[in-house]
Amino acid sequence: MMHRQFGAALRGPARMHTAVRRAWRQRIWACGISGLFFAGAAQADSPVAKVRIAFDRNGITSIQTNGFADKAAARKISANDPVRVASISKLVTTVGVMRLVEAGKLNLDADVSRYLGWNLRNPAFPNVPITLRMLTSHRSSLTDAAGYWQTPLDGLLRDTLDNPHAWDGEHAPGTYFRYTNLNFPVAAQAMERVTGERFDRLMQRLVLKPLGVEGCFGWATCNEATAAQSVVQYNTDGKAVVDDNHGHKPNCLVRPARDGSCDLSRYRPGENGALFGPQGGLRISGAGLARVGMMLLGNGTLALNGQHLLRPESVRAMATPLWEYDGRNGLTYEEDSDDHQPGFFCHWGIGMQILATRAEGCRDDPFGDHVARIGHSGTAYGVQAGMWLDRERGTGVVWFATGMPEQRAGGLSAFSSVEETFARGK
Repeated sequence: MMHRQFGAALRGPARMHTAVRRAWRQRIWACGISGLFFAGAAQADSPVAKVRIAFDRNGITSIQTNGFADKAAARKISANDPVRVASISKLVTTVGVMRLVEAGKLNLDADVSRYLGWNLRNPAFPNVPITLRMLTSHRSSLTDAAGYWQTPLDGLLRDTLDNPHAWDGEHAPGTYFRYTNLNFPVAAQAMERVTGERFDRLMQRLVLKPLGVEGCFGWATCNEATAAQSVVQYNTDGKAVVDDNHGHKPNCLVRPARDGSCDLSRYRPGENGALFGPQGGLRISGAGLARVGMMLLGNGTLALNGQHLLRPESVRAMATPLWEYDGRNGLTYEEDSDDHQPGFFCHWGIGMQILATRAEGCRDDPFGDHVARIGHSGTAYGVQAGMWLDRERGTGVVWFATGMPEQRAGGLSAFSSVEETFARGK
């Protein structure tokens, strides 16, 4: 394993108005005799921290780090520091879904209402069942217009789903792609209902612990040592916006109840699938995320510890395209984001994005080599992240940068110039 960590202090990126999508100056990366490393002095508009990890089915092949996990503490970033990886959480949640499918507790094509205990229907299409396959491929006809993460500790996810704004009234379930965060709290609630377990604990049992990963959805199931290493996330003004916890877990580990209280013991599984952030709340290190990627490259088996997490057919199902953009059958950007980059989403499986779509209007190839890769991106609270796997070559890469704008700016594709530099690895 090659590991280079270089340390000149990084200054926060220059202020960017959300209406202006100017290109960021790219850092120069160089290749050393014994491995890849970040080169050059820090620039005023550089990310606060960068982590890039390359791997194959058998282990990590290179690690690159630069910058600070916590500027105030002058704590440098490492490959083992947990960061909120935003929407990459959805892919990891999907691994948990597939484990329950293999156990016979969930069926991808059954009406999800049977698991929720009440009838989930688009009011405009009351006779069309909604399935987990639709939810995990963003074809459920749900939208984020009614919110999803704001549900408090004592709230009910069903109240959000009863809001007419939560639904696309023009397209029936299964017919249209719309990237929607709310899909995954619904899936998480189904998981809780069939197991009786709290989602964050369930994901520890099904995914994180078998892979030997110290991570957590929310902070409740992480230990204090892991929480002490958390990556502080900054906006483009250099202000801490997420996980500035000063080496400890936050006082409230979830969104507080409406009266401000935070007694997690009062939570009953199956009522609020959004509480632990299945759509974006996973804290995991770059090295931990690489283990998830290695398992997928290994067709469900992690070579590092011999753990058989999924059957090969389950991994193939996740990577099999369920939707491909044809100019009319979906949106190619996320509505619930300032990052409206058309052409970003063009190809989707079960919980997985598929890259390098050769169709008019698609700009989903940050690697620039036209190779089909599977994985997921993440953008929120100043982080841009990705996990991408080349199944044919058996290689993968994970990356994240903090202190980034919400917009993916400056790239030749719909990805940012920083992510394109990560993709090229130089």
